Amino acid sequence: MGGSLHGRAGRPGLDRIIMSKNNKNSKKKPAVPHYNQYLTDAKAQGDAWRIFRIVSEFVDGFERLAEIGPAVTVFGSSRVKSDDPYYKKAETLGSMLAKKKIAVISGGGPGIMEGANKGAFEAGGKSIGINIELPEEQASNIYTTHQINMRYFFVRKVLLVKYAEAFVIFPGGFGTMDELFEAWTLIQTLKVKPFPIILCGSEFWGGMMEWLRESVLKNNYIDPKDMKLVKIIDDPKDIVREVDASIKKNNKQQKRIQAFDLPFS
Repeated sequence: MGGSLHGRAGRPGLDRIIMSKNNKNSKKKPAVPHYNQYLTDAKAQGDAWRIFRIVSEFVDGFERLAEIGPAVTVFGSSRVKSDDPYYKKAETLGSMLAKKKIAVISGGGPGIMEGANKGAFEAGGKSIGINIELPEEQASNIYTTHQINMRYFFVRKVLLVKYAEAFVIFPGGFGTMDELFEAWTLIQTLKVKPFPIILCGSEFWGGMMEWLRESVLKNNYIDPKDMKLVKIIDDPKDIVREVDASIKKNNKQQKRIQAFDLPFS
């Protein structure tokens, strides 16, 4: 497993806005997107070769994360500052997980991600950041023992799910909610083995959960059992207890399965 790769990787930016030198009253022209900003939209000859870049990201991620052991993926807003209560709570959670020998995986950026990575890093645990290259630059946080940089969101999503024993999701925006509902859907549709999805922040998530019950569930768009796939837990101690119990249960099940496996002749 590779070592730390701190520092900012090159990211596609926006071209500078062109100003007319001859007309003082001329208005700014709209920013022109970088030619490769929209990675999945391009329709040009040779696009099929892009598959090799995608495969290389999968291979790199799989090889570097294969031996990390039990891990928890932590999501949350990148806009939260270090003095925010949720940052502090994420930091505490990261530290407590590390002391249980559970690795912390995050999106590698600032905010909640940094808090969780920092807690694990300073407690001497494994702290993994899977950072995404964005047009609006997201700097990697420095509290990682393993930093992986990605171009493709869907590759990153696979890694964040594949190597996690649980998701802990703090308040956040579209990206955080995207990851929440993606994992929820994968478990609901039996595409991945069920694992704990824990929402930290009852005052933030409570309204959403109420809306799901009163609007989505009441109209039979989901089943009652689907709502039980997600829990709200505010105390980091209780979160760690829930995660640790799930990991131990999975380990016992895995040992039973291995005991009945017969070698191929």
